Amino acid sequence: MTDSIMSKAATMEIPINSNGDTGTLPEDDSLEQAAKLQWNLDEKVGSSRGTRDLQQVMVSGPNLNETSIVSGGYGGTAEGIIPTSSIKGSNMHHSSSSSSLTAEEVTRGVAVEKLETMKKWGFNTYKCTKQMISERFGRGSRTVDLELEAQIEVLRDTKKKYESVLRLARALTNHFYNMVQTQHALGDTFADLSQKSPELRDEFGYNAETQKLLCKNGETLLGAINFFVSSINTLVKKTMEDTLMTIKMYENARLEFDAYRSDLEELSLGPRDAVAMARIDAAQQQYQVQKDKYERLRSDVIIKLKFLEENKVKVMHKQLLLFHNAISAYFAGNQQQLEQTLKQFNIKLRPPGADKPSWLEEQ
Repeated sequence: MTDSIMSKAATMEIPINSNGDTGTLPEDDSLEQAAKLQWNLDEKVGSSRGTRDLQQVMVSGPNLNETSIVSGGYGGTAEGIIPTSSIKGSNMHHSSSSSSLTAEEVTRGVAVEKLETMKKWGFNTYKCTKQMISERFGRGSRTVDLELEAQIEVLRDTKKKYESVLRLARALTNHFYNMVQTQHALGDTFADLSQKSPELRDEFGYNAETQKLLCKNGETLLGAINFFVSSINTLVKKTMEDTLMTIKMYENARLEFDAYRSDLEELSLGPRDAVAMARIDAAQQQYQVQKDKYERLRSDVIIKLKFLEENKVKVMHKQLLLFHNAISAYFAGNQQQLEQTLKQFNIKLRPPGADKPSWLEEQ
């Protein structure tokens, strides 16, 4: 019975007039009776259950993120329902969309730039490959500077010979180092036998002193040879290599220059309509750019070859004189001249037992 009364009350409509006052209904008494009946039933449930329900409501509560604001009046259509979450995030959505558009534009610009770079690189590579194949098969012409190319060939041949000198000097250093170490060990053995063999003390003592003297002179000579090897290594691996790197750039620039020159010559032999003239103008600009680059690198190569030759003569004059004087003084047994040679070229030897620098020297 209670359920039927509440069902009836739930389906009742409460009309609201234009002033907002509720109109009188003939069934108001029935609604009031249903409310009273429901109140009495709720009182019988007990305070414990009411308290538990209240706590549950207080803990759970309505989800504010899921509440809605109803525009219009009671019984409005669903079109008037605006979720509060959409109101809260509207400004954020607007800002994020604008930032995403900006990031997209930046990404698009970078992609276009990379695409253009790859396009130019591919076009330039195609032209240079075509020119290289044409030159190799004798069908294309190339720009030749006979004097400069002769100097470049001499440099490459000189570098090979100096590398051979460097390799042999290093081998001599290794062998001589092993000999000095053997002499040092032999001198220690002779000195030990001199103490333990009274009948041969003088003979072992003479040989021990001789081996120690040879070992000392050998270490001095090793210092001179190491200085010689270090200087040759710097000349070959750094100075000559730097000049050869510039020469390589020059040769690439020459190939590009001839490729664009051949392209301009082919276009100049073709028709002279508007499209062809535009292509000829573009090819003429590219040709001028490559020509300037080629001439600039050609000038750099000429200057570096000149300075390299001067530096090579100066360095080798000093190093060959050092090598000759040190070797001659050592094998002549002239210890004073050997030491004087090292002083002449400002070569300082490490003291014995100082193979590795101390931790203070490494700082």
